[in-house]
Amino acid sequence: MEVLTYILPFIILLTVVVFVHEYGHYYFAKKYGVGVTDFSIGFGKEVFGLTDKNGTRWKFCLIPLGGYVKFFGDRNVFSQSEQQEILKKYNKDDQNKLFTLKPLYQRSLIVAGGPLANFVLAIFIFSFIYMVDGKDFTPAKISDVQIGSPADEAGLKKDDIIISINDQKVSSVVEVPTFVNSSTSEKLKIVVLRKSAELSFLITPKEILGKDNLGNTAKKKIIGINISPLSGEINRKRLGPATAIFYASKETWFVTKTTLKFVGSMFKGKGDTSQLGGPIRIAKITGQVSQFGIIAFLSIMAYISISLGLINLFPIPLLDGGHLMFYAIEKILGRPLSQKAQEGFFRIGMFLLLSLMFFTTINDLKDLGLF
Repeated sequence: MEVLTYILPFIILLTVVVFVHEYGHYYFAKKYGVGVTDFSIGFGKEVFGLTDKNGTRWKFCLIPLGGYVKFFGDRNVFSQSEQQEILKKYNKDDQNKLFTLKPLYQRSLIVAGGPLANFVLAIFIFSFIYMVDGKDFTPAKISDVQIGSPADEAGLKKDDIIISINDQKVSSVVEVPTFVNSSTSEKLKIVVLRKSAELSFLITPKEILGKDNLGNTAKKKIIGINISPLSGEINRKRLGPATAIFYASKETWFVTKTTLKFVGSMFKGKGDTSQLGGPIRIAKITGQVSQFGIIAFLSIMAYISISLGLINLFPIPLLDGGHLMFYAIEKILGRPLSQKAQEGFFRIGMFLLLSLMFFTTINDLKDLGLF
């Protein structure tokens, strides 16, 4: 029963996020007249499905860890020399449905449509939450500074109101730990309001091994302060549609920017690679979060959707970003790369993705205490 508590929410979350991603590809494919033969949620053997009037097979498959949209006459690689062979193979009506014969900008939009749909989903979810449950706008006041802590040594004092962290405006008490822990820089620039005067401090946080809000072991950054609402009350407001979309877009951009900085820090050898997780960890966290209600579940869905969209934009062959990289090269050269060159890149992409899957699986097993 406990396994179902984790697995069922994970499958629901993954199905929605993957469906939206694939529908982004599907939408632009249909917009530009590309034939779609399969719309699949999952891989492997088909469990159930149906075929629509356009000949597209909509199906759920046995392994629910992803999905795909298959285009009419789909090919993994395509070179200029093959174009005449393709033209001979299909009649004129079928040629108009081929993805590979579409203009470069249309192919690019079809490929980018998946990640774009994930970002739109996240904005929609955040907007819904802000309109229904509200958004917190409680000013963050320091209620206590631990003696000898980084904050104490830097000069922060009780009753200081935190205005910004690393030039990011703090508009809520909940943003303080988020901005501190998501920072990839060694020092934090914290601006506070003290008796009507703005003061700036540089603080080097300490890293400790603690527990996150779900009780999982995690590395945390602390500066030695306690935060409380400025007036002693939480100020949570329900937003109108336009304001909700504004703050939802802002949150989506913040998550995207923070993720990119984290990836950059890993390439520099400074990032904490133990924080990388795969399907097992995502399933565990999804199950834990879902127990806090629908709003918490929708929040984690939005964050996973952003992650899926962003990862797919990385310039790695086999991912959407890899195809966009090929199209950029095609634009520069005036022709596609040869079939041999593309196949070589795909092998590299496969190696990188398998290596990443292996690494994240090891992290997941460690997180479960099985490795």
